[in-house]
Amino acid sequence: MTKEAEWASESSPSNPHVHRVATPRGPMLFVVDGSRVYDIDAETDRTLARAIEDGRVEVVLDELSVARLNAIDDAVPEMPVRAISLAIAQKCNLACTYCYAQQGHFGGPERAMSLDTARRAVDALIAESAPGDRVQVSFLGGEPLVNRAAVRQATEHAVRRGAERGVEVGFAITTNGTLLDAEDGAFFEEHGFAVTVSMDGPPEVHNRLRPTRGGRGTHTRIMRRVAPLLAMQRRMQVSARVTVTPFNLCLVDTLDHLLEVGFHSVGFSPMLASPSGAGELDAEQLGRMLEQMVQCGRRAVHAMRGGERYAFSNLVNALREIHRGTHRPYPCGAGAGYVGVSATGQVSACHRFVDDASGDLGHVDDGLALPRRRAWLAERHVHQQRPCDECWARYLCGGGCHHEVIHRGRPACDYIRGWLHFCLTAYAELLAAAPEWFGHPDR
Repeated sequence: MTKEAEWASESSPSNPHVHRVATPRGPMLFVVDGSRVYDIDAETDRTLARAIEDGRVEVVLDELSVARLNAIDDAVPEMPVRAISLAIAQKCNLACTYCYAQQGHFGGPERAMSLDTARRAVDALIAESAPGDRVQVSFLGGEPLVNRAAVRQATEHAVRRGAERGVEVGFAITTNGTLLDAEDGAFFEEHGFAVTVSMDGPPEVHNRLRPTRGGRGTHTRIMRRVAPLLAMQRRMQVSARVTVTPFNLCLVDTLDHLLEVGFHSVGFSPMLASPSGAGELDAEQLGRMLEQMVQCGRRAVHAMRGGERYAFSNLVNALREIHRGTHRPYPCGAGAGYVGVSATGQVSACHRFVDDASGDLGHVDDGLALPRRRAWLAERHVHQQRPCDECWARYLCGGGCHHEVIHRGRPACDYIRGWLHFCLTAYAELLAAAPEWFGHPDR
């Protein structure tokens, strides 16, 4: 059996209520309802294995006094919008073939968001908030720094409006890094931005995947421009996001490279749905990605056990969620606590649905409490998704990225389950060997 097949077998959905996990400490039980984790002895593990085969899992859980929480029901949660992303520039200076935004313009004419539209979006967000709330404004594209003046002026407007209402405003920007300068860094540091730079690997790999429109590589240019931000980050945090395609599956090398140059954290995201199909991962490639992710995870756990900071964000975030028992009916806040706003003011479920009818929710001039949000969320609830109802990972996964599921289906279920299965084993190991890490996961 190949390693990929072994992981798929260990994490396969044998029962919708529980998942058995073998760890170095012994067997562990993950209870889907409420995302609860229990150490169990070998005899209990054998009892559960038989119960899975016989269809008696719920009876055995009752015998073990595992309470039924019914933590997730069919209700659509009432959730005010607390975060928006502004497609401040629906255009880009690069030509990444796999780009979900179709080189930044989302399949339409290139546009820049006007300052008036950006202000109206910010005002709509603040209007939904109460004194003491915290909200988030993110700038995306395309490449947002193509419209640098609007980024800065919209930020300053949000700070003013937030102060008037007693609302704290956080900021984020996702950029390809090619237009960054030291003045941007000073501005982002002043306002405590979370800065995410799209990087796809070491120089030779990145240059092939993220060229200029003229075909030239961008790695050296980006690193020269990012370096001042990495040096000055205090309130600001500068992270790297890697889009994984069939052409950059050497994730261990990429992680080493990006941590070495000083990024605050590094995260990987598989390319599952691109407009042309370019760069999408197939089942075999997702298996290879999983193997690389696990190698990265093992290195991270080793470092964490020794008290070192190892900023592999995929693992850090998963460990946090397992520890606090995260259970959710959606994969993210899209269409709920978070919406995207296009350059023309259309509101969509998230930044990936800009100018996409399948995620269209209305217009910013009508506010953010749009009636379509509730109907859209009702359709996307994990209980309405198949085969999620039979999967043990459904309340950790939430049913998968809405945009990817709508446009490609579910090619990554084995990958997601395999990764979460590993994260459960890593959780058990770290909880036993370095429990103090969970009090300081960012150190």
